[in-house]
Amino acid sequence: MNSIYDVRDYIEEFVSRYETLLKGALRFFLALISLSVVNSRLGYMERLDSTGIVLAVSLLCSLLPSGLIIFFSAVFVILHCYALSLEAAVVVTALFLLMFLLYFRFTPKDTMAVLLTPLSFFVGMPYVMPIIYGLIGSPLSALSVGFGVASYFTVNYISESADEIKAMTDATTVEKFRAILDGVLKNDRMTVYIISFAFTVVVVNIIKRLSVKQSWNIAILAGLASNMILTVIIGARLDADINIAGLILGSLIALLVAAIFKLFVFSVDYAKTERVQFEDDSYFYYVKAVPKIKTHRKRKAGQSKSDDDLRGSFKEE
Repeated sequence: MNSIYDVRDYIEEFVSRYETLLKGALRFFLALISLSVVNSRLGYMERLDSTGIVLAVSLLCSLLPSGLIIFFSAVFVILHCYALSLEAAVVVTALFLLMFLLYFRFTPKDTMAVLLTPLSFFVGMPYVMPIIYGLIGSPLSALSVGFGVASYFTVNYISESADEIKAMTDATTVEKFRAILDGVLKNDRMTVYIISFAFTVVVVNIIKRLSVKQSWNIAILAGLASNMILTVIIGARLDADINIAGLILGSLIALLVAAIFKLFVFSVDYAKTERVQFEDDSYFYYVKAVPKIKTHRKRKAGQSKSDDDLRGSFKEE
């Protein structure tokens, strides 16, 4: 088991040492993947469906704040929709504007949730997102994850209904708007995932904050169970096409990813929990201290640093 924590510590040290470079590389690859997925799913505007343009925009995103990846991805979607149909572009633009206004109003710090949630659907790992953002976010992170779900199903509808949208040549503008809007909003599967993911984020976030042993493990398991149950129940209620085998497999993948994530951000030793009581003039304080798990190498490094600080203090004197 110690070898796992040694590997974790090496990774943490490497990331800390090259943090700026790695963040830029991460933004580049996220933008590259996001724009490539948009082009592969839509691709109606030939000028945008170009490796050179995707690489240039991805390189620009690597130098800018991560929130701009969402902006450029949305622009690519809108331009592809415009090449397909003006009405589709107007509907998608209105939906994106509404989502982004609500997003910046309530959850501006959850940039990655809006981007990673649709990508998780495209790679077949959607159930990871509500668990991870329940652990690291707040109950309001349910909004960001929900926006990500809506973005995925919007792009998916435009991609699957392109032939039908092109065939609306004889329909009036109002009829085109109504048909496209109904196709985007009246999607039972989207409704199922938005509700189940939002509930899962809140459940995980509440449980992981409890002052009990293994709170994160309990939160992960409770979140996966509630997500599976809600998805099945709401899916049956709305008569939505839910792949039960995919739900089970995706939940197992989410469990594995959550376990690895927890290893890096919340590794504690409950066996060494201490309870401390002290007071001042106004209050009594009852504190429960749970130590982080440290390897022998990391403890030794920490001790060496303390010794260096001590020697430095002697020299100053």
